[in-house]
Amino acid sequence: MLLELEPSLPGELALDRGPDSAYEAYNEEAFRYFLTVERRRAERAGRSMLLLLVELHGETAAEHLFDQSLSAKLFRAMTTCVREVDFIGWYRAGRIAGAVLAQGPDAPDSQASQLIGERVAEVLAERLPLHVSKRLQVRVLQLHSRGRTQS
Repeated sequence: MLLELEPSLPGELALDRGPDSAYEAYNEEAFRYFLTVERRRAERAGRSMLLLLVELHGETAAEHLFDQSLSAKLFRAMTTCVREVDFIGWYRAGRIAGAVLAQGPDAPDSQASQLIGERVAEVLAERLPLHVSKRLQVRVLQLHSRGRTQS
């Protein structure tokens, strides 16, 4: 008999709480753990899920990093774009912020990823400094059951 093992629970389920508790973002280890759990749950239910990724682009390696102040602003803005059932955190610590957007039994239409990405990009552009928002890349990936991914 084969047992499907859940991923081991990270030792440190760190939530980065904003100074005014306006947001809660998981560290990379916890975010990836919950991403794995949600992906398995979606696969068992035969539904898809969306993975929102936000990263900075620049000419130097340092320009690809979110500092603490910018991270706080980014996550505060991202929480206005997600529902209570979704979660946010570091997909790659300091470099790529992520959000897992759970989906219901009906698969989102083919335009959903694009529309969500555009909406999030608009919110971030409104809430972040112009010199930062111009360097952001927002992607939304639709993760299907059976491991298929669509941008």
